[in-house]
Amino acid sequence: MGAALVMGGGWYYTHQGAEPAAAPGGQAKPGAGGAQGPTTVNVVKPQRQDVAVLLQANGTVTPISTVDLHPQTTSTITKVHIREGQYVKAGELMFSLDERSARANLDKAQAQVARDQASLGDLERQYQRGQELLSKNFIAQGAVDTLKSQVESARALLRADVAAARSVAVDASYHTIRAPMSGRVGAIGVYPGSLVQLSTSLTSITQLDPINVSFTLPESALGGLLEAQRAGAVPVKAALAGAADEVAGQLSFIDNTVDPVAGVIRVKAQFANAQTKLWPGQYVNTKLTVQTLKDATVIPQNAIINNTRGVFVYTVAADQTAQTTNVKRLYSFGANVAVSGLNGDEQVIVEGKQNLRPGGKVKLAAPGKQKGEKGGSA
Repeated sequence: MGAALVMGGGWYYTHQGAEPAAAPGGQAKPGAGGAQGPTTVNVVKPQRQDVAVLLQANGTVTPISTVDLHPQTTSTITKVHIREGQYVKAGELMFSLDERSARANLDKAQAQVARDQASLGDLERQYQRGQELLSKNFIAQGAVDTLKSQVESARALLRADVAAARSVAVDASYHTIRAPMSGRVGAIGVYPGSLVQLSTSLTSITQLDPINVSFTLPESALGGLLEAQRAGAVPVKAALAGAADEVAGQLSFIDNTVDPVAGVIRVKAQFANAQTKLWPGQYVNTKLTVQTLKDATVIPQNAIINNTRGVFVYTVAADQTAQTTNVKRLYSFGANVAVSGLNGDEQVIVEGKQNLRPGGKVKLAAPGKQKGEKGGSA
């Protein structure tokens, strides 16, 4: 029994001191005492380009102005001059109302003005003759003063009747309804012969060119918005959901308060809309450019590593080892990101990072196998 134990102990110490077998290709097996071989990696070179910093949001197309047309008098429609859905220009005739009574009142007021003018002319002539007679001492001063008072009274009466005639003319103009602005006509609810009152809705006109898009942005974007607006026109692009074409416009309005409940700020952008690509009530995707990063350093997003040490990338040093370089994200867009902290001439590792340690040897993949720009996150 004792001999068996001695032999077993000798076997144990002999095998514990033996060298581990080498892995194929000359690299030591994992866990072995030999040095690890170089790690094959894919690399990319940072690109230099101008990067537009965008804020994206869903918005709603809203007209700059919409007018509901109502008559300003009670009358009867005699003619409708427009069609539903028609485009009208400012000042274009839309509805005619029965104006016979208004026209008679206007004629009466104008006749009253003519009578007052005739009376004033007669009194002015009497006053002039009275002054001549007074200069020859043929009449008393009191008679001339009376004539002067009559002239002034007649002038005041004339002014009053002229104002009354203008008022009647305004009332008469209510019987002809013209477009207050250019736009598209909505549904028409009256016809020739319809009795209309102040509360009757005739139709509506909606301005389509230019047109607004209203949307909200997080309050954190307010500082950048105001700074961009102070610098000049802020470009905005809008596209219908699923559409490839975009319409270009610019920021036109930033609300004066932030919604304290939702934490958003309401903004508007104005677009030229001669082709009516945008229609009131539509939902659109908006992109607002708050600034442009000139000659920014751009790398794939999957090259960036975040851990307790911070934000960094692996680059290939001159001695073919991996070294860490701290970077700062400036703006992410698509699969790429603009960063600071790189000179622009580095070889940034995008694949193979999971096997790397700072100072570890690396080997570049064959040119035909480089996939850095397509690879996923490591």
